[in-house]
Amino acid sequence: MKTNKNYVYKFMPTVLGKLKLIASDDGLAAILWENDKPTRVRLGVLTEDKKHPILLQAERELAEYLDGNRKTFSVKFDPAGTPFQSKVWKALEKIPFGETCSYSAIAKKIGNIKAVRAVGAAIGRNPISVMVPCHRVIGSSGDLTGFAGGLKTKKFLLELENEDGRKFALK
Repeated sequence: MKTNKNYVYKFMPTVLGKLKLIASDDGLAAILWENDKPTRVRLGVLTEDKKHPILLQAERELAEYLDGNRKTFSVKFDPAGTPFQSKVWKALEKIPFGETCSYSAIAKKIGNIKAVRAVGAAIGRNPISVMVPCHRVIGSSGDLTGFAGGLKTKKFLLELENEDGRKFALK
């Protein structure tokens, strides 16, 4: 979903690969994967700005999270999406650190239990990977399912957050 806002970006090297952080003056708009599909998150024109305060804050908080020193994020979010997508993304933000839930649980939380497939599609378009924790959504059978950053990355993030040492199997 393209917007008329001006966006800035910077790259951040991480253990997950090189991430592209994108912000407007209103907040963090996206965290994109190195091999992200170009059509997954559509924004307006991007200008590089390595010193934008929102990007610096997001970079610091993400680094702390990946180092195991942060469980929540305080950077303001500014994702561009439809009202339905926004509702799903807000539900994702409420999944506690170290916990998982199913697509049907998210559908139930947003008050539309029959919208499981639409919820999955909205989760697939979540622009703020990691910070809006779509990696915490797994199949109802407990299987790791689709993730824009790849299933190995999803497994890494879930195990990073899992304080009781639970392991997740890739199929």
